[in-house]
Amino acid sequence: MRGLRGKVAVIAGGGSGIGAATARRLAEEGAQVVIGDLFADAARSVASSIESTGGRATGLAFDVRDTTSVARLMQTAMDAYGRLDKLHVNAADMGAVREDPDAAEVSFELFDRTIAVNLRGHLLCTQQALPHLLRSGGGAIAYTTSESAYIGEPTRVAYAMSKSGVNALMRHVASRWGREGVRANAVAPGFTLTEESDRHLAPGLRAEFLAGVRGRRLVSPEDVAAAVAFLLSEDAASINGQVISVDGGRTMRP
Repeated sequence: MRGLRGKVAVIAGGGSGIGAATARRLAEEGAQVVIGDLFADAARSVASSIESTGGRATGLAFDVRDTTSVARLMQTAMDAYGRLDKLHVNAADMGAVREDPDAAEVSFELFDRTIAVNLRGHLLCTQQALPHLLRSGGGAIAYTTSESAYIGEPTRVAYAMSKSGVNALMRHVASRWGREGVRANAVAPGFTLTEESDRHLAPGLRAEFLAGVRGRRLVSPEDVAAAVAFLLSEDAASINGQVISVDGGRTMRP
């Protein structure tokens, strides 16, 4: 893809799953990557795997809820590589997702926890990255959102609300800073078969998820990573303020 070689990308939430796949894909395209994750060992492991194949990567602990931690993540890119050009915000509290009921039953403790990570954290990353992106002459942001923002599930109310908010944030950034050279887009995965979910997914659920897509297999982290890499590349120079579904054709939004 054009425009990724030699660029510096931060992956906020890159220790596993989609974030880890994105870090590896961007490195394959020639980018230098900084990987932040709540689990520092996971971030460093992904960085080591990239360096073992000749890439350049840095992994560190990162908490999307903490302003100082988010600022440190962005500054690490500046200190290690001298600039920041691309940002993938991928942090999520998956434990909260599994506990998330309907609007009548959701506790405000769980709601606030979900918003703190899935929405407030995305705003924090945006605020801390923007000055560096603008100093570099522009750049691109890709947020991970979800099909849950669209499909109207009977549960996961906090998660869906947070992801709808991410879509609104993305469009705001595209509108406010597009003319200053900053593009913002989002990927909306459906159910994604990560290593963790593959280990714990019951056969019946696998068949159920597969029946919901218009294809022969479930979405992989690498599928989502490819879409993120495209949106961050110059091949997507005229794509701004959009949500790209990576769900095997499950939603087919107009």
